[in-house]
Amino acid sequence: MDMESVSRAIQDVRPSLQADGGDIELVSVAGDGTVTVRLTGACGSCPMAVMTLKQGVEAYLKKAVPGVKEVVQAQ
Repeated sequence: MDMESVSRAIQDVRPSLQADGGDIELVSVAGDGTVTVRLTGACGSCPMAVMTLKQGVEAYLKKAVPGVKEVVQAQ
């Protein structure tokens, strides 16, 4: 798992977030499989953001990029 492969996978989910007025930024990829992202735009203040992050983004990244264990939101 490297930053480039995670970045490519993020690009795959970006259009669906942008369609709802939001976006996503890759912040970091840790050696333990934790990917940190920042949800922006409408996604940054949406009450459903945690569900989007876990059930949408995290589920996709785990499937698309071997080694991803968890996706968390930057503070």
